[in-house]
Amino acid sequence: KSGLDPGGAWHAWGMACLKAGNLNSAREKFNRCLKPPMDLNQLNHGSRLVQDVIQYLESTVKPILIADDDYFATLRELEATLRTRSLSLEMMCEGKIQHNSYYQECLFYLHSYGTNLAIINFYMRHDCMREALLHLLNKESPSEVFIEGIFIPSYESGKLHMLENLLETIDPGLESWGVYLIAACKYLQRKNYYHILYELQQFMKDHVRAAMTCIRFFTHGAKSYTELGGKQTWLLKIKDHLKVYLQEVSRSSGRKKMAFSFRKKMSATDVSRHINTVDLQMEVTKFLHQCESSGTSQMTDSSLPTLFGNNDMKMDVACKVILEGKNIEEGFGIAFRVLQDFQLEATEVYSKVAKQLVKQQKYSEIRQLLKCVNESGVAAKNDGDNIILKCLNEFKNIPAEDLDNLIQDMDSDENKIQAYMMCNKLRSAYLVSVRQEKARAVQLVQHVRQLAESSGDDVVKAICAQWL
Repeated sequence: KSGLDPGGAWHAWGMACLKAGNLNSAREKFNRCLKPPMDLNQLNHGSRLVQDVIQYLESTVKPILIADDDYFATLRELEATLRTRSLSLEMMCEGKIQHNSYYQECLFYLHSYGTNLAIINFYMRHDCMREALLHLLNKESPSEVFIEGIFIPSYESGKLHMLENLLETIDPGLESWGVYLIAACKYLQRKNYYHILYELQQFMKDHVRAAMTCIRFFTHGAKSYTELGGKQTWLLKIKDHLKVYLQEVSRSSGRKKMAFSFRKKMSATDVSRHINTVDLQMEVTKFLHQCESSGTSQMTDSSLPTLFGNNDMKMDVACKVILEGKNIEEGFGIAFRVLQDFQLEATEVYSKVAKQLVKQQKYSEIRQLLKCVNESGVAAKNDGDNIILKCLNEFKNIPAEDLDNLIQDMDSDENKIQAYMMCNKLRSAYLVSVRQEKARAVQLVQHVRQLAESSGDDVVKAICAQWL
């Protein structure tokens, strides 16, 4: 009469029936006020009213096992059990759920009015993980429901191995779990739970991704190559994963291409290239670890470069290796292989090294560097000269004797003249200029005269004028 919503009254009446143990009447009353959710896959447990019903039923469970203790069961409970047994529940959980009318009643309400997450959580609460997984598969629930309802509770309660065993039992190839497993990996990565992630990737036999996780274990948080020296087992694990992946690919190449559909794929050439990178990183690690231990290491870089970074970082590795040995020659071989393997810009690396050596005032080592570059067999004609020119461009305060030695080490007269002009050694520039072929010599001497004029060097200006 008053037009109020009768839902509350029906719910209260239903709860009263439940408390009186009249399960049949309770269903009838709740049927008038409970509605199934619009979206069964929403990430919640359905309406508050349904949750209240489940909460009450779970708290009232009596340890009644129909099979053994028939004489404890009231007629009403027997009747309810028989009725719920005939419900088309997809699966039955062994043990207490199967034999207890109150648990059966929970399942009735959950299947009628609850979300998939609520049903899965119910199974998980009562140690029925298999049923939770089968329900997830049957309903084709999205991966969020798997993460929220099954995966997080499993690893938080230390039951990850149990979950893995069940996944494998239900589908030995794991193909039907692919979407869920990849989502679990992404979730763990977001949370920075890399140890659980690595364990899961090994279970999935996803060797390429497992290798990538090992790279993170190797590089993350290390402040020195001494630290990396202690983490070299991760490099061996990377190699192991990549080798196993290669074996599996070659084994399955004759079979259907569907195998390993959710596992990360990589071409055999790429895998071989990565194995080569790992081998080289091992060499670099051993060498730099040794340098740091023997105290020859001088570079104090805040970031620690490895060959697993981008090209700039790889170039930093090459520089570090050349600079940290007892002398330039000691590390040059490894650095040269790094440059060759990754096709890096060699002259840029050599110039960087030379600049560092100028800062450290090790001018004789620059000459040793140039000797190594020339003997490497792949240097272009002017590489050595360009390295020196770049140094002179940046540093004006190199001692006179060292400066002369560096310039005299240059191959091309043109470059020597350019270097002398840059350093304002106009007399030396003039002496080399006049040795050139006549027409070119005239141009060069005119240029030297102009520079002498603008810098107020009357002596050199006069010599040039006289020669011209």
